[in-house]
Amino acid sequence: MQQGFEKRLADVTVNGGGVLYGGLKGVEKESLRISPDGLLAQTPHPSGLGSALTNRYITTDFSEALLEFVTPAFATTWEALRCVCDIHQFTYTHLGDEMLWASSMPCRIPRDREIPLARYGDSNVGRMKTIYRRGLGYRYGREMQLIAGVHFNYSLPDAFWPAYLAATGSTLAPAEFRSEQYLAMIRNFRRMGWIILYLFGASPAVCKSFGAAADLDTLNADTWFERWATSLRMSDLGYSNKNQSRINISLNSLDEYVRDLSNAIQTPEPSYEAIGVKVDGTYRQLNANLLQIENEYYSSVRPKRVACSGEQPTAALRRDGIEYVEVRALDLNMLDPSGINQNTMRFIEAFLIYCLLENSPPLTVAEMEDAAWNHTQTAKRGRDPELRLRRNGDETTLREWAGEILDKVLAVAEAIDRSDDNYSAAIRQYRTYVDDPEATPSARIIQELETTSASFFELALETARRHRDYFASIEPLSESRAQVLADEAAASCKRQRDIEAADDISLDEYFERYFQAC
Repeated sequence: MQQGFEKRLADVTVNGGGVLYGGLKGVEKESLRISPDGLLAQTPHPSGLGSALTNRYITTDFSEALLEFVTPAFATTWEALRCVCDIHQFTYTHLGDEMLWASSMPCRIPRDREIPLARYGDSNVGRMKTIYRRGLGYRYGREMQLIAGVHFNYSLPDAFWPAYLAATGSTLAPAEFRSEQYLAMIRNFRRMGWIILYLFGASPAVCKSFGAAADLDTLNADTWFERWATSLRMSDLGYSNKNQSRINISLNSLDEYVRDLSNAIQTPEPSYEAIGVKVDGTYRQLNANLLQIENEYYSSVRPKRVACSGEQPTAALRRDGIEYVEVRALDLNMLDPSGINQNTMRFIEAFLIYCLLENSPPLTVAEMEDAAWNHTQTAKRGRDPELRLRRNGDETTLREWAGEILDKVLAVAEAIDRSDDNYSAAIRQYRTYVDDPEATPSARIIQELETTSASFFELALETARRHRDYFASIEPLSESRAQVLADEAAASCKRQRDIEAADDISLDEYFERYFQAC
């Protein structure tokens, strides 16, 4: 281990691993609603789930059919997972005969224009959310926006920061120090985050109704795939989209990050200008700039702070610095009914702490290019035994580099386990994936497709049915936990009505005020 990492870990755990245990974890999990025969649902957002605009736990993403489950932040992985399960169970009571699609890559989808946009009511903020999504459809195609994933939100325990500040000898103010260190974590995640795709990628194949994948290889009559792929979702087919390849956002300081993101929202893009903004009285997009708003920037990891009502994300970061990080590189795990499990969360938490404690100098342009190359190559051919990754101006095998990373992540996990948990066992489990690529989720999915001669669509549909049955068979939601979700659904409808009633300016004026604040 490098002395820098080893010493930092020793310094912050000198009195045990307590300062590393209990960081806050939250999950955002997307799933498409489908009809019983596996087609994209064309029905409105179920009324029993409340308002997609204001429900804290259940909302929608791009499409009316793309549900998003959002947990609060919890100190343990078990609490986070239980909340994900609770939301699944509650949701299924309001889906009728519909189901949740099991994979990140979409179900059998209709023509692009027949994919329904998410609707959020008649308020200015609700209409803005729908117009933003209409713009995404014009810019990238609606089918790409149906790709689903899991986001993992994480912040270190409050007790960690004074201990780490003292260990480093930094003279920065606490809030500034915290932001600086979270950016160090994010930089290293960009350098080494390919390991998330290798270990947890679960989208090596896609239905042939997904037209954007037509340049892939044919597995069978209805399935496209890449033999060694781990995560087509995170390849240039999906969220590493070529359309954003020239948007460069610095991670070397918070000021640079906010500056670059704000500039992208204000910089016109000729191809988007050709689309038009307001055409024949109807908004096609919010603006014709490189990004309509901050959320359009697709990144595998983001610095975050909870924003006040109506506050832009960059303004929140500028106000009080980074509060937590959002990891966006996770596919839905088809092999797990919840799409994620505790061991995955344990690994990512320990990996993020390692990314923080490891040396993390500013990212150069060359490093950013190498990181992007490693990311794409791992997504498309991560299990290829011939794959070599770029590292510090040289090349190395994925297996060798992954082994080094996992040794250090294990050291972090062992420190966390001093406060009584099973982090080390999770890391050891994933260490076997490095030695045996056939144990990875992506390989197991390909094996299942080849063994059964099923299409991707058939496998994912059958998996969706099993997941539905799983949530029907486990212990029912307690009355108290079910009531929390039901009360939130009812309250969210009232909040939406209140927002709509409070609007006193036109949509045009609302947009003008919003973007003036950029």
